[in-house]
Amino acid sequence: MHVTTKAIVLREADYKESDKILTVLTPDLGRITVQARGCRKKGNGLSAACQMLVWSEMTLSEFRGRWTVTEAAVELEFRKLRSDLDKLALGTYFAEILESIVQEESPADGLLPLLLNCLYALDQLDKPLPQVKAAFELRSMSLAGFEPLLDGCAVCGRAPEQPRLNLTQGVLHCAECSKEAGDGISMPVSPPVLSAMGHILSCPGKKLLSFRLDEPSLTQLGDVCEAYLLTQLERGFRSLDYYKELQAPAAVFGKGM
Repeated sequence: MHVTTKAIVLREADYKESDKILTVLTPDLGRITVQARGCRKKGNGLSAACQMLVWSEMTLSEFRGRWTVTEAAVELEFRKLRSDLDKLALGTYFAEILESIVQEESPADGLLPLLLNCLYALDQLDKPLPQVKAAFELRSMSLAGFEPLLDGCAVCGRAPEQPRLNLTQGVLHCAECSKEAGDGISMPVSPPVLSAMGHILSCPGKKLLSFRLDEPSLTQLGDVCEAYLLTQLERGFRSLDYYKELQAPAAVFGKGM
């Protein structure tokens, strides 16, 4: 069977002398594993399309449950992103998230457009990296079925004056209702951050980053969204650790100034 589809590479691993094993995300087949034979040879026509975070049109051949790339034409390479180590690390983190939450050969629903939009933002838009990161984390959790309930306190039903988000239960609650909100750690959420989270969860995809926060609020948004994702998925990410290592010297330098 032969299929032509769009695909973005979420993971690449060298295989044998000149092949690669790729994890790709497609709109038609969801997440699949494919073999790219000979793509590491000099001058091979598949080489450019078989790199991390490259969006291509691929022709795939399936035989006995195994997929092979037979043709590929690059459509988006995100070159500016690839030339910036911080942005590349963040894009790799996004890919690792999707690899963990999209099941093999299952529909990706809105997760593929989310990835492409956020990679485009890193590549072309002048948006703070923490803003893109937080928006991707929270929106991906919503699309994967882990959307937090932010309409009001889950205990008393009122609009909380000092809102907190229970990371395990995924519910908002008042500071005074903490004991009744369920097990797990809760984090404070300021009104501006709560408003930004509501925007991320409900806005059209192309408006995802059309919000502004001051630096302290953006820091809080980033902390809450990251903690929520890690708590819900019950795992860490090597790419996130690497991204944080890259960011650490800048943070230390900034404090010294």
